[in-house]
Amino acid sequence: MKKLLSTILALTLALPLAVFAQGTLKIGTVDMQRAFKEYSKTKDAEAKINDAKNAAKKEYDDRAESYKKALDEINNLNKQLDAPALSADAKTQKAKERDDKISNIKNMEREISEFRQTRERQLQEQAMRMREGIVKEITDIVMDKVKTNHMDLVFDRSGMSLNGVPVVMYAPDNVDFTSDIITVLNKPGRSTAISTERISASPSATPARASKP
Repeated sequence: MKKLLSTILALTLALPLAVFAQGTLKIGTVDMQRAFKEYSKTKDAEAKINDAKNAAKKEYDDRAESYKKALDEINNLNKQLDAPALSADAKTQKAKERDDKISNIKNMEREISEFRQTRERQLQEQAMRMREGIVKEITDIVMDKVKTNHMDLVFDRSGMSLNGVPVVMYAPDNVDFTSDIITVLNKPGRSTAISTERISASPSATPARASKP
């Protein structure tokens, strides 16, 4: 049994070596990370995501400012309630006003937290979808190149193994066609099946509304 396994293993190893020796295996490499970074659509997508992040931050800051004002109003009412000259009726009215504002500010706390969590999740999901779309587009062009040039194997030279070691330890420069892929990607007027997703500046899910103080 051991002899049979050894024979099978020897044949398995010998086959690709024989193919290499005959010079029939056509290999290429592409740097997917470089192609992704140098693709113009990637820069457009990053700009849109940054715009959406800035819009979300502004809305968050506006909500936080409203919260601060509401808190200041509650503190001011507490000071008024401590005034000894305040009549019983006035104290009752201001206490009710303060309690209403406390109820409102608790709602604001919850809504601000929900808004932050919702926007962070949405931005991450939108960024992931855009990245996946761009990677698929690059991969399709790579595969077109592979079919046109009848390549047998193509390696991503930017890939890393589970041990943190480059998957492609060495490859001659003449087998790398990354620059060709980037040229095709950025060709003026090239039609693409995948459009860059529009990043909304406000949540598409149920928005958290800031309560008025």
